[in-house]
Amino acid sequence: MKVVFTDEALRDLDDILTYITLHYPGVLPAFELRLRAVFDRLTSFPESAQEVLQRPGVRMVPLLRYPYKIFYQVSGDRIEVLHIHHGAQQF
Repeated sequence: MKVVFTDEALRDLDDILTYITLHYPGVLPAFELRLRAVFDRLTSFPESAQEVLQRPGVRMVPLLRYPYKIFYQVSGDRIEVLHIHHGAQQF
């Protein structure tokens, strides 16, 4: 499986990384490692995250230890990351 990002997801990630860099720079390396670990797990087990009830085919995985949720869909041999949102935001 290959992980690909929509333009929206790339903007989300850029905003998150900018925020962390400005406000919590010491957290950035651990955050990036956690993010990579989640994507590594998803490439092996793409259906492991819960499906979003309001959006059939869309799955959500929380980024443990951080207040973010990753929304994605499986399309053939690709995991398409749709958005990465703070837990307080609505998808």
